[in-house]
Amino acid sequence: MRVAFSILFWGYLALSSIALFVVALCIFVLSYPIDRNGRLLHWYSAYWAAHYVRINPIWRLVLDGETAFDRRGPYVIVSNHQSFADILILYCTHLPFKWVSKSSVFKVPFIGWNMTLNRYVALQRGDKASIEKMAAACRAWLDRGVSVLLFPEGTRSPDGALGRFKSGAFRLARDARVPILPIVLDGTRDALPKHGLVMRASADCRVRILPPIDATQFPSTEAASDAVREAMARALAELRA
Repeated sequence: MRVAFSILFWGYLALSSIALFVVALCIFVLSYPIDRNGRLLHWYSAYWAAHYVRINPIWRLVLDGETAFDRRGPYVIVSNHQSFADILILYCTHLPFKWVSKSSVFKVPFIGWNMTLNRYVALQRGDKASIEKMAAACRAWLDRGVSVLLFPEGTRSPDGALGRFKSGAFRLARDARVPILPIVLDGTRDALPKHGLVMRASADCRVRILPPIDATQFPSTEAASDAVREAMARALAELRA
């Protein structure tokens, strides 16, 4: 049954993406002259992604708690990473942001092409020139008042535990002098394992947006990274409790 349902889900996602991309292309063409930051297209993309979560009968999503913050940003948004499902879940927050994602994802038909239309930021892991280009693109978006979203662990956690953080997001926040907005996810690994496309029987997914953290209040990038990771680790433990 899990295999059959997974085939139906992924088949629907693939086929629906064709029609939804056509709409995205129309929005891009019509809105670009008056919406140079692409907020309208991102808003549409969020509903595109979030509807896959809402129609899935074995995924339950809870937005845990309300945090007072200015949703307009800009922020360097950081989230833990457990599963491919994280991407769909994070769109459910309807926050405006530009993703930082692997360059290979941009080549995926329709979904990756929509990421290109959104002018999300591509990154080739381990390539110094690509990392520098990514940082410059993120800084340019922040200077325009647009948030960027990164996974500071760099990859999906194999066991759901919070991994070590890379320093790039925190250096970016300090240099641009914008707050860090931490987001903690849990349960997405139960929705979809790291390696494989067969969904598990059911999953309770939770999202908690933490209060913004001023990275410049810390004496170093490493200290800012440690403080954010500690806050996220506490929140993750609370969600699991």
